[in-house]
Amino acid sequence: MILHQILHFSSLFRSAVSIHLRRNIGLSAIVFNKAKELDPIQKLFVDKIREYNTKSKQAGGPVDAGPEFQKEINESLARLQRAYGEGDLTKFPEFKFE
Repeated sequence: MILHQILHFSSLFRSAVSIHLRRNIGLSAIVFNKAKELDPIQKLFVDKIREYNTKSKQAGGPVDAGPEFQKEINESLARLQRAYGEGDLTKFPEFKFE
């Protein structure tokens, strides 16, 4: 009987400690990531994404896309237009709920 109560208490204690440790480790990981600088590989990756974003805004579409890419896009849009009917397929549809 006493052994059963000790094991039950031990189980409750372990689960409480487990939850507490998971929360602390999760919070400390967030604080640690915000406090430190990005490593060089991450920084290079983020810089390239930002560079691509500015280039794509200037180009008004995909960067370094040749005429073959534009031809494939036009063929795909024409095929979708035939399959699904009228409308501009490059824009998100507008839904009207009544």
